[in-house]
Amino acid sequence: MLAEREAEVLVTGLCYPECPRWHDGNLWLSDQYDRTVWRIDEQGAKTVAARLDGPPSGLGWLDDGDLLVVSMHDRTVRRVGADGTPAVFADLSTHHRGPTNDMVVVPPDLVYVGNIGFDFYAGEEPAETVVLRVGPDGTVDVAADGLVCPNGMAVSPGRDRLYVAESLAGRITTFTIAPDGTLHDREVFAELPGRRPDGICLDAEGAVWAACARTPEAVRIAPGGEVVDVVRSRDNHVYACALGGADRRTLFLCTAPTDVPDEAVARRGGQVETCRVDVPGAGWP
Repeated sequence: MLAEREAEVLVTGLCYPECPRWHDGNLWLSDQYDRTVWRIDEQGAKTVAARLDGPPSGLGWLDDGDLLVVSMHDRTVRRVGADGTPAVFADLSTHHRGPTNDMVVVPPDLVYVGNIGFDFYAGEEPAETVVLRVGPDGTVDVAADGLVCPNGMAVSPGRDRLYVAESLAGRITTFTIAPDGTLHDREVFAELPGRRPDGICLDAEGAVWAACARTPEAVRIAPGGEVVDVVRSRDNHVYACALGGADRRTLFLCTAPTDVPDEAVARRGGQVETCRVDVPGAGWP
């Protein structure tokens, strides 16, 4: 039987929260339209981790502890050192036609970055695009092509499988990760008709939690593609999710009433919501 539950609100007053990560005992996220990366403790207290000139997106950490942040509109990955200054780590602009989006980082040498692939707000038609791999020295190459709005990404605990939410195709796609970081053996993990998967995370049973950007829910998808669990937001659409907490059994949801920038800034209805789940998180992020 499909389980359905409602999340509880932890943080309010955000513009448009995205790309949550559990790291070093805190939840980290990008409030894109506030141009801020927040670090949030389990009681909901916020601390500024970084500020960018434009919207931040995907987050991750290098082996030395430095934070990597996607800078969407200039299509770069920024490295934030101890002084909090975001410097360019990798320039993706020759490969990403549309805004750079989510990212997964698995130290020491796996960094994969997606992008929208077209000018969403100008009303352009969706176009196929690429996932890029960024090397530990900031070099960039194409890891996979022919994807439709590759968005949330996750890597399995064995570092051998990449999961990609193709938001505008309504599916989650997987690749085998070779020892050299190249991607092979593309397969469909799940088709999600009527849903638009956005941010994703993995659990210890090989299931995928996917935020559904056009509905007020995150869904748990078992291997084979069946939706077996639903967590709903009372007020907002759900754009991203992460499993965290000390036991990785807290599902954190990034929610907002709208993804339209001016409206999101004016309303500040973005929230972090939580729900306890049975199966702990696994892999990255």
